[in-house]
Amino acid sequence: MDDFGLLMSMGALLVVIGALAGVLAGLLGVGGGIVLVPAFFYAFQTLGYDGPGLMQVCLGTSLATIIVTSARSLQSHHRKGAVDWAILRGWAPGIVLGAIAGVTVAAGVSSLALQVLFGCLGIVIGLYLAFGKPHWRIAQEMPGLLTRSVLSPALGFLSVLMGIGGGSFGVPVMTLYGRPIHRAVATAAGFGMLIAVPSVIGFAVLDIPATARPPLTLGAINLPAFLLVIAMTLITAPLGARLAHATDPRPLRRIFALFLLVVAGNMLRGAIFG
Repeated sequence: MDDFGLLMSMGALLVVIGALAGVLAGLLGVGGGIVLVPAFFYAFQTLGYDGPGLMQVCLGTSLATIIVTSARSLQSHHRKGAVDWAILRGWAPGIVLGAIAGVTVAAGVSSLALQVLFGCLGIVIGLYLAFGKPHWRIAQEMPGLLTRSVLSPALGFLSVLMGIGGGSFGVPVMTLYGRPIHRAVATAAGFGMLIAVPSVIGFAVLDIPATARPPLTLGAINLPAFLLVIAMTLITAPLGARLAHATDPRPLRRIFALFLLVVAGNMLRGAIFG
């Protein structure tokens, strides 16, 4: 395939990926990264890019989109007074340190190891989406300094290794510690910024092998994927939000959980058995 044909094919795939990620983010309140990373992985593989470094490109590009979507979401939630800034300030240092550690680890491990990790953690998130209950609680107040010093770096670290923002881990943690769901979702948008900004700086300077580097890739960030996905998610996320208000999202949440379990399981199977 010539360069122009490759770019056109990649563009068409990315438009569909971005539209789907935006609708799901608005409809179900899940971060787009949980959709984008496997979508990027299979799209780039289909276009002939594979080998060491491919998962790093998927993670870095997904996290770059999260900077924009989290900033927009945080601004919107702040206008409604829903962001718990005390939690955000208290958790910020640990999340940033965890994110930096995540980039360091991601740069040094194989793409295969990152596939296995994404598959395992994706299954855990899928099971929580399918079977988690809103009334589950560990405590009625957010954890103190000692527990926070463990949880906040872990949240940043694992999120970077999956290429996701603050929602998939942050929202369950905050609701399990007694925060109302709307406050948890709003505050998790700030978690996303804290995770994405330092990690994208790190991913932008990684040296990715040519076999795993689609056209116009800066470090581990594919610029066409970033721009097209951002454009589509900004268009389709409000549509997903409107659908969420018009329908009961609980059955759709279970369907998405099943979809995530299949995708994560398939990535795990491919990494282990080839």
